[in-house]
Amino acid sequence: MKLEPYWLDTAPPFTAQAAGPVEGRADVAVIGGGFTGLSAALALARKGADVVVLEGGRVVGQASGRNGGHCNNGLAHDFAATAASLGEERALALYRAYDAAVDSVEALVAEEGIACDFRRAGKIKLAAKPAHYDKLARSHAALVREADPEARLLSAGELAAEIGSRAFHGAILHPKSALLHVGRFGVGLAEAAARNGARIHEEAPVTAIDRLPGGGHRVRTRRGAVEAAQVLLATGTSVRGPFFHFRRRIIPVGSFLIATEPLGRERIDAILPTRRTATSTRIIGNYFRVSPDERLIFGGRARFAMSSPTSDARSGRVLERAMLEIFPQLAGTRIDYCWGGLVDMTADRFPRAGEQDGLFYSMGYSGHGVQMSVHMGRVMAEVMGGNPAANPWRDFGWPAIRGHFGPPWFLPLVGAWYRLQDRLH
Repeated sequence: MKLEPYWLDTAPPFTAQAAGPVEGRADVAVIGGGFTGLSAALALARKGADVVVLEGGRVVGQASGRNGGHCNNGLAHDFAATAASLGEERALALYRAYDAAVDSVEALVAEEGIACDFRRAGKIKLAAKPAHYDKLARSHAALVREADPEARLLSAGELAAEIGSRAFHGAILHPKSALLHVGRFGVGLAEAAARNGARIHEEAPVTAIDRLPGGGHRVRTRRGAVEAAQVLLATGTSVRGPFFHFRRRIIPVGSFLIATEPLGRERIDAILPTRRTATSTRIIGNYFRVSPDERLIFGGRARFAMSSPTSDARSGRVLERAMLEIFPQLAGTRIDYCWGGLVDMTADRFPRAGEQDGLFYSMGYSGHGVQMSVHMGRVMAEVMGGNPAANPWRDFGWPAIRGHFGPPWFLPLVGAWYRLQDRLH
């Protein structure tokens, strides 16, 4: 079993990284070589900007290459509850932003000819308990009335055509959702940005950002420094580097995945015949899909812990047990990959984007980042070009999380609380 992401192990190498030290000047310095940073770099370079991307490791080596490969529309929250708290107009605007985000991924795949197995397969959100189905039915009624008339409510009986498991009691089907090979997509996005003129430096972690007297910033890395008129922070969880303001507002939560051996068409047809992405309604739930080479990729919170080789292996055993509870017919199946990553969670699970002390930023995707990160890269290129109204998150306040100054010491307590809620509700 490999303790590395399936997506990164099966992606082609990035071949267009900038040679030599980080130096000189640029119109824009983008910090972070994940989907947000690469999408922004491509959009800005297409507009004629001189762009440099500073990535602390390899491109898409962190959250962008360590997720489940789901590209789903829809909010992380219940639509009716969002409408009740934010108002129907804003809830609808946010829902449509996620629709637009999936469109953005699809458009980039087509425009740049990225071979990443993108497909509009749809998503099923699975009710883990009978009471969860009742809640899904109420949510579905609000969805089709206000936001998504294509969403379908599936009864337990109708689920047999979608999933070979008796663990669920119905579902909502979201036809607009998609899936893709995120490793191949990320490398393709980086190659496209470089092809359009962006200079992408790997292994260049940022150590300091200094304001310049005449305007702009000097961004220092372990490989040199660059001066830029504008800076975009696309750093996700920001567990290292000079990003304390953002670190206080994001909780890095471990999310873990396993990938089985290739199962073959017959076995896949028996468990996920429609090849959609799938998520469950538990707070500490699971998500899964089929890979291009017919593996089951199965993930979830598993444990409220940070990712590391030891932690990933322990979490993988938890996930394997959960997989067999849902699909007992997979007993004896070999697990070929096990990995973890960090989800950049905000307190309310809504992303944040805007400008702080002269630095632009977009982050906090809270587990729905594949599509929104790509979309927000393009959006932030518009914002930095003088169109702040393009940002759907522009009016969201972002206070610091009380008691949070660095490593999330409270995660085990949060995990215990969520497990209790899963048992009670």
